[in-house]
Amino acid sequence: MKRYAWSMKIGYTPGREAPASLSPLEGDDVNDRLLRTARRQPTDTTPVWLMRQAGRYLPEYRAIRGNIAFLDLCKNPDLAAEVTVQPITRLGVDAAIIFSDILIPVEAMGIHLELGDKGPHFPNPLRTPADIDKLGVPDPVEGTGFVAEAIRRTRKAINDSVPVIGFAGAPFTLAAYMVEGGGSKSYIQIKRLLFEQPEVAHRLFQKLTDTLIPYLKMQVEAGASIVQIFDSWGGELSPWDFERFSLPYLTRMVTELKATGVPVILFGVNMTPHLPLLKRTGADVIGLDWRCPVDEGRRILGPDVATQGNLDPLHLFLPREELDGRVKDILRRAGPTGHIFNLGHGILPPTDPDAAKFLVEAVHKHGAALRQGTLG
Repeated sequence: MKRYAWSMKIGYTPGREAPASLSPLEGDDVNDRLLRTARRQPTDTTPVWLMRQAGRYLPEYRAIRGNIAFLDLCKNPDLAAEVTVQPITRLGVDAAIIFSDILIPVEAMGIHLELGDKGPHFPNPLRTPADIDKLGVPDPVEGTGFVAEAIRRTRKAINDSVPVIGFAGAPFTLAAYMVEGGGSKSYIQIKRLLFEQPEVAHRLFQKLTDTLIPYLKMQVEAGASIVQIFDSWGGELSPWDFERFSLPYLTRMVTELKATGVPVILFGVNMTPHLPLLKRTGADVIGLDWRCPVDEGRRILGPDVATQGNLDPLHLFLPREELDGRVKDILRRAGPTGHIFNLGHGILPPTDPDAAKFLVEAVHKHGAALRQGTLG
């Protein structure tokens, strides 16, 4: 596996003119399996990447993270790019997802954010209409330009050998964090807002959508060739409430992002009951968590939507032979086209990196055999 040289002397200065975007992926050495699969085109094997693949399970990440706060790491393009590349070097995955956090654009809207190992925290959560009215819709370059710069530096570091995935959170998920003040088990504050003051909730979702679309377009302009939208907490809503409070904003995001020419992945947890609604967004790829068999998800979504997933992250703790069997089962159920292999949620910090590497190699090996009709 190629190693990448880094110059840590180049700092990022907000407002500094950024380098021009690199050319689109092209050339004989480019791995475009992910992009072809998102468009339901044939590939030599099944592409694989892992949510949170740049993170605490990697010792090289922990070595960097030990010297810098998480939020500062997200805002340092050199370090964010280096962390983004680490799993490409170690695991051989088919894409690099930029190291960042879904709450980064929210901070730029004017709400104080604290990010640490225990998760996000908003000391002053949104609790009144006035709190929401105070939020701004930031210019993406001025407020979050470091993300674009990290994408450019990642592309240069990997010489465009694999696609870079840009991402953002969905309006409902971000609003849940902002209103609850952090994570939640009951989501009582955000749901009370939906049900007691729906017009105020829609104002918040609209403002978030107006922020997120330019934020993702900035990532595309910087060189992200596919984007993923995380509606991590959308599964906490009933289908009726999801259709009313999340679907319109997701649909608008997907429509405007697809107009840029890049494929769009939409992922959420506990979303099986919402799959028919997710299809209505027009997303190219729908991510499945491990609670839904891939073949069932494909049956519901139909042949014109690709799927992504969906190994339980804790299956990486299985003995290698059993893990190999789980990989084969998912690949058989998914079929040879229109499926991106991934976990059903993010990789967990105690995971052995060698298990993740074994997974990637197994997917590539068995994905090729599936296409050749020799998968045992």
